[in-house]
Amino acid sequence: MTHLKTATSTTELLSNLNDECEALRAFVVLLEDERRALLGQHTEKLLPLSEAKIQLTDKITALARARQEHLQASGLDMAAWLKENATQGLPTWQETRRLAAHLQRLNQTNGELIQIKLRYNQQALGVLYGAAQSTAGLYGADGQPNQPSASRILGSV
Repeated sequence: MTHLKTATSTTELLSNLNDECEALRAFVVLLEDERRALLGQHTEKLLPLSEAKIQLTDKITALARARQEHLQASGLDMAAWLKENATQGLPTWQETRRLAAHLQRLNQTNGELIQIKLRYNQQALGVLYGAAQSTAGLYGADGQPNQPSASRILGSV
């Protein structure tokens, strides 16, 4: 009975690892799509991508948690467990770790692109707000036209 349970656990863990690796591949595609949207003028694509990222993150988290629960009883990390119990899973584990590192870099790059876009939008809003303020009172209390103060020209960066 113990051998059957161990075989089932091994099969489940390898299946889980394959699912996790596949989910990470899908996440790479999402982050690359996000990067293209951020670099282009396709910001309308960001909301659906964000929703898909949340769903995929939940799936990856559940798969990682299940993997950790399987390993907890053994007291080994994933690589050591695979070396002892299922060496055929080592390439998938290495790919999983490589994808996770790649995802971290992609996510960092996308975060930086978002910050750049945010700063640009804040500057544009500041210019528009300043222009609105300077034209808000075209005539003063004395009925004479107000002269707008020197400021940036709309559309300039």
